[in-house]
Amino acid sequence: MTIVPWRATCIQMPSRLACLASDPGEAAAVIQENLRSATDLIERAMRSNSPPRLVVLPEFAFQGPPHGMPASRWIPHACSPIPGLISQTLQALARRHGIFIAAHQFEAPEEWPGRYFNTSFLISPEGAVVLRYRRINTAAFPSPHDMMDAYLASTPENEIFPVLDTELGRLALIPCGEINVPEVARVLMMQGAEVILHSTNSPLRPPQEAAKLVRAVENMMVVVSANVAGGIGFSLDGSVRGGRSHIIDHLGTTLAFEPNDTPSLRASALIDIEALRADRMRDFGTMNPLLRARWEMYRPFYARASFYPPNSFLVTPMESKADAAPALAASIQNMRRQDVLPGESD
Repeated sequence: MTIVPWRATCIQMPSRLACLASDPGEAAAVIQENLRSATDLIERAMRSNSPPRLVVLPEFAFQGPPHGMPASRWIPHACSPIPGLISQTLQALARRHGIFIAAHQFEAPEEWPGRYFNTSFLISPEGAVVLRYRRINTAAFPSPHDMMDAYLASTPENEIFPVLDTELGRLALIPCGEINVPEVARVLMMQGAEVILHSTNSPLRPPQEAAKLVRAVENMMVVVSANVAGGIGFSLDGSVRGGRSHIIDHLGTTLAFEPNDTPSLRASALIDIEALRADRMRDFGTMNPLLRARWEMYRPFYARASFYPPNSFLVTPMESKADAAPALAASIQNMRRQDVLPGESD
């Protein structure tokens, strides 16, 4: 079936911080206000002359980050399962308009008590949560890698780095700074991903801006990157600003860009999946990095690499960022053993 070009729109919305609320009831009111902001902008997009078939919301859009609040407090304060209290508003909105909605929240799954995840998810036009990705590479929050053995034993492989085949093409999710990790996008591409839905909440960082472009080109994927309006989540006083929502095609061409940090729908563009598929088969030399990919040469090196230790919180959940200090120290020692860093006596 031929996929006709379709419109994606970044919902660049402001976000209040639930961590500043005095109790869970006040935090719930903050979350509801953020959901209203998202709803208002999506409704505006759907009233436009070129309504989207898919929208992407920023990372942390509804709760903001915990700002050091330990897991035992953050989970009851602002977290919920997916599907759950946060997603249900978006599910109804997707069903009403018949669109895909890519979003993000801190998820507290009932099956993993005492733990929460930095989770991106996708809602179908029927209003169902059809894709969920729990972020693996994170500096401040729990990761499935922290309890890898238990997580892999209970989670199907196709849900670790999930890709969904839809009427818009093959869609996948990457949150915020994980766009800097080449392996995540690579594994998604290897499963056929064509569009990366990138919910982010970030200041202007040239390396991360470059990473969006590089991930698109090296994997011949479209990247739809929606950032927060106004102050970013990690800025308590809102002085560090967001903006710069960006849509980049599989050849590295900017299709849409919003340079300002105001609430906006201007990062919106047509996505041509048939052109992407044709170009993945076209011989551009090294400008098509997939056609001549030499994966076999790299596998022995990846097999030997082990830096940050898995299962660091297999038994006891991670309470705060400070708990990761022993694992970080072990990672440095592992890099020394594998000669990535010089040894103590070098």
